[in-house]
Amino acid sequence: MELAKQFIDVGLFTNQLDQMREFYGERIKLPYESMLPLGGGLRQYRYGMLGSVLKINHARDPLPARRLGGYQRLTISDRRVIAPFVFADPDGNQVTLVPSGQRGIGQIEVHLGVTDEAAFVKFYGEVLGAEQIGSENRFRIGESIVSFATDAAAVKFDGSGPMTAMEAIATMRAVGLGYITIQVRDCDAAHRAAPAKGAWEGSAPMTLGDVARLSFIRDPDGNFIELSQRAAEGEALPKG
Repeated sequence: MELAKQFIDVGLFTNQLDQMREFYGERIKLPYESMLPLGGGLRQYRYGMLGSVLKINHARDPLPARRLGGYQRLTISDRRVIAPFVFADPDGNQVTLVPSGQRGIGQIEVHLGVTDEAAFVKFYGEVLGAEQIGSENRFRIGESIVSFATDAAAVKFDGSGPMTAMEAIATMRAVGLGYITIQVRDCDAAHRAAPAKGAWEGSAPMTLGDVARLSFIRDPDGNFIELSQRAAEGEALPKG
């Protein structure tokens, strides 16, 4: 999988927009970047994280409670701190600020609770081609890290066939961390390759205006991973 950006992005869903913006913008002091209307009663507020983007997806309608397991914790490298600081945001998501470089985190780390560690080692190592960090259940995607550990409360999504991107977003809508985004140079090629290596297909590639082409794949528990190809200057995205 050829990366277009060396950092993964993180998406969460909330009904508490003002409180979440105060927490991430004022308390954690992430820089605000932009707002993107997504349709279906969703607006995405984007905050910078050392090259990554935190996507705060505000839902107009009430969201279901958070799903057990899956994306559980976000750790952010921060040169201002000399020891780890653990927070809970207004929705109860765990956010930790750590000194730059601690445990090899020079940027961000996203942690999942999973049902089968061996299946996730194979998924991140063989399907996504991420670099394993020693013998730990930690993998580097560009400069970002994804880690996981068995969680007795974690459950798998029910199996399903491919869906549209909007159906995928509807499926993942629940309070909390919902997905990660990997920026790739060729969304169609990356999307073809992942299921061929054993990934669970989420939704086929689609083009959003002249901004991006995206698709979703799913890990062994059914958690969503967005593959996103941003429009290159002077180049048109594939249609469909």
